[in-house]
Amino acid sequence: MEWLYVVIGIAVLAVVLVGGGMAGLFRGRQAPPPKAPAAPPRGAGTDVLAPPAEPEVVTPEAPTAAEAPALETPERPASRLVRLRQRLAGSGTLGRGLLGLLSRDRLDEDTWEAIEDLLIGADIGVEPTQQLVEKLRTRMRVEGGDTPDAREVLREELVALVDPGLDRSLHISGTEGVPGVVLVVGVNGTGKTTTVGKLARILVAENRTALLGAADTFRAAATEQLATWGERVGVEVVRGPEGGDPASVAFEAVKQGIDQGVDTVVVDTAGRLQNKQGLMDELGKVKRVIEKQTPVTEVLLVLDATTGQNGLIQAKVFSEVVDVTGIALTKLDGSAKGGIVVAVQRQLGVPVKLVGLGEGPDDLAPFDVGAFVDALLS
Repeated sequence: MEWLYVVIGIAVLAVVLVGGGMAGLFRGRQAPPPKAPAAPPRGAGTDVLAPPAEPEVVTPEAPTAAEAPALETPERPASRLVRLRQRLAGSGTLGRGLLGLLSRDRLDEDTWEAIEDLLIGADIGVEPTQQLVEKLRTRMRVEGGDTPDAREVLREELVALVDPGLDRSLHISGTEGVPGVVLVVGVNGTGKTTTVGKLARILVAENRTALLGAADTFRAAATEQLATWGERVGVEVVRGPEGGDPASVAFEAVKQGIDQGVDTVVVDTAGRLQNKQGLMDELGKVKRVIEKQTPVTEVLLVLDATTGQNGLIQAKVFSEVVDVTGIALTKLDGSAKGGIVVAVQRQLGVPVKLVGLGEGPDDLAPFDVGAFVDALLS
């Protein structure tokens, strides 16, 4: 019987060992992942619609101090006058030519004719030239013709010819808390948009708040150019869609200027060919729309000093449409003849208020008669 108990014990042990191994095997096996439910056939309806996923909202980080554009500090007008006078002095061929002729030992008719030709060639105009020559002849007979006297006589007569009695102040302030509005007009290529940007720098240098209106909507480059000028000195620019209504942009710029309480709103305008009557009517519309809110305090006509008599024709056409109150004379450098200052003032009866020499951001300054004549004679 003992052998039977031994066999039974061996059998039980075998069952236990085999059962434990099988259990361990089942415990180590990983259950397969559940299958995704099959998509319903196309066109089959569902009882519950899942809500659409929320769009991702990305909040841009604020620019760091290093990334923010650095605002420039424009040069004060007083220091501009000194530097611009030095720039203009290099082109004083008119003054030197006149002094050379007036300093001759004998002032005969040929000399006076040469003086007259020089003045007309400098774009002063026939009538002003005749007046100046007559005064010079009278004074030189009475006071003599040596070099120091000749220079002083010429300076006094040129200053009188340029007319220092005109009001050359920029009317950039409004009344009763509303901003002054400066409307800048002129044909393309005269430096009109650049003048608007440089004028903004003058206003900032004088601690005035300003806003620019990019109403030259027919030239995309003008809007971008003006925006760049504004960014450099921290002046906001109101713009519209390319090819949009210029009057609407001008109206909105003035409206925002009033709402924000700025000191001055400067509006750039389209500068296409001035002999297109429809376009000139459009410019008149811009002015009328602005004045539904507040008066235009200054209308600046930008002229290229190198265009001579062609610039005078432009000036006359623009003055008939928008009542020009001042001239901004650009490119009055070595290539300009200078006499255009006299001619344009005589023709329009309005003063040159700003002059520009060069491409620098601060190469625009208030016009000073004495500094201008001294530069011509230096």
